Amino acid sequence: MNIVTNFLMILEIIVSVLLIVVVVAQSSKSSGMGGSVSGAADSTFGGKSRGLDGFLSRCTVILGIIFAVLSLVLGAMMNQF
Repeated sequence: MNIVTNFLMILEIIVSVLLIVVVVAQSSKSSGMGGSVSGAADSTFGGKSRGLDGFLSRCTVILGIIFAVLSLVLGAMMNQF
């Protein structure tokens, strides 16, 4: 059981680093508070993202789900003393 726990911990570290990299690599969706007050950011919401932004967005969701599941599994495994 210890080997499985160690493997899952290493996997969670790798997933968390990948998640950080993917989030940092994404471009900003709006121009900040100034753009949202003037209404310039309204055109960015809605529609499908294509290209690199769409890929990074999907990767963020997938990696976030994997991270959450790994955290729950590790929490359950480590509390079985």
